[in-house]
Amino acid sequence: MLRAGIVGLPNVGKSTLFNALVANAQAQAANFPFCTIEPNKGMVSVPDPRLDVLTQISDSEDTVPTRIEFVDIAGLVKGASKGEGLGNQFLSHIRQVDAIAQVVRCFENDDIIHVAGEIGPTRDIEIINLELVLADLGQIERRMDRVRKLARSNKDAQTEMVVLEKVAESLNDGKSVRQLDLDEDDMVFLKPLELLTLKPLIYVANVSEDELATGNDWVEQVRGVAAAEKAEVVVVSAQVESELIELPEEERADFLESLGVEEGGLQSLIRATYDLLGLRTYFTTGPKETRAWTIHSGMTAPQAAGVIHTDFERGFIRAETVAYNDLVDSGSMGGAKEKGLVRSEGKDYIVNEGDVLLFRFNV
Repeated sequence: MLRAGIVGLPNVGKSTLFNALVANAQAQAANFPFCTIEPNKGMVSVPDPRLDVLTQISDSEDTVPTRIEFVDIAGLVKGASKGEGLGNQFLSHIRQVDAIAQVVRCFENDDIIHVAGEIGPTRDIEIINLELVLADLGQIERRMDRVRKLARSNKDAQTEMVVLEKVAESLNDGKSVRQLDLDEDDMVFLKPLELLTLKPLIYVANVSEDELATGNDWVEQVRGVAAAEKAEVVVVSAQVESELIELPEEERADFLESLGVEEGGLQSLIRATYDLLGLRTYFTTGPKETRAWTIHSGMTAPQAAGVIHTDFERGFIRAETVAYNDLVDSGSMGGAKEKGLVRSEGKDYIVNEGDVLLFRFNV
C-alpha cells in the first residue's frame, strides 16, 4: 500500500489537513505542540475523471478508484534528530512512508501560536530538513562504522564504502540525498537504510482562505526553496478543505468558485503525490465494475495483472489492450474492436498510462 506522510512543525495545520483528506479521521487538531503523538492513518481516493467516463461506457454497477494512505505524523521540532520533542519516535514513523508531504505555514492567525513566535517558511523548512539530514547522517555514519572493517578485505564492502562516503559528504553539506546523482547500483546499498532525505518530497503551502487563489510572499519563499531542490509545491488552505467536507457535494464547486479557484487543493495534493512516486494507472472495465489499478512505471502486462491477483501473473496468457482515448472515441469496446484498436499483447508488453486491459490467464 502506498503511503505518504504529512510532516512539519507543530501548529502548521497538519492534522487539520489530514482531517480534510480523510473525512472520517479523528486526528486531534489542537493548539499545542505534540497533540498528535501516534500517527493517524487514513485512505484517500485518487481523483480520476476517466473512471466516470469508463463507467458510463460500460454501464458498470460499481466504480473503484485507486487509493493512497496518508499518515498524520506528529510535529517535529529543532533537535528532533537528537530526541527532542519525542523526535526519535516521530522520525521512525517517517521512515515507514513512501513519500513526504511537508506542510509549511503560510498564514497569519493570532489564535494559533507559532512555535517560533512568528511566521517564517524558509526558516521552518530549514529546521525540518536539517533534522532529517542529521538523522540520515547518523544512519550513514553507523553503517560506515560497520562497513569500514569489512572493506579491508571485501570488494563489495569497498564499493559500498564509496557510496556511503559520497552520501555522507552531501549530508555534511546540509544537502538531501535526493539531490545526489545516484544510480541503481548505489541504491542497492542505500534502500535498506530507509533514508529520510531520499524519500520524494512535496511542499504543501498552507494559506488562509482569502489567499488560496492568489498566494502570498510566504508561498513564494516556499517555491524558491522547492525550485532549488527540484521539488514540487502545492498550495492549499487546510481550513477551506475542512469546510468543504461539511458542504453537500453539489455546493462545493460554487464555494470554490467564490474563492477564485477551480478545485480543492487536496485534489492537487493527491495527484501530485501519486505522480511524485512515479506511478501509473491502468483500468479494467465491464458491466460489473470499472476500476483503477496502480502500478509502477515500466511494469509489464503480467506484473500489472499480478496487482489484481498473483494467480493472474502466474497464469498470464495475454492482455487485450486498448488505449483510454481510443476506447472513448470508439464509444464502446465493441466499437474499438471493429476499428482494430484493441490489441493482443504478450508477456513483454510494457503497460502505458491509461491502458484499459482485459487479462487472459490459466487458473
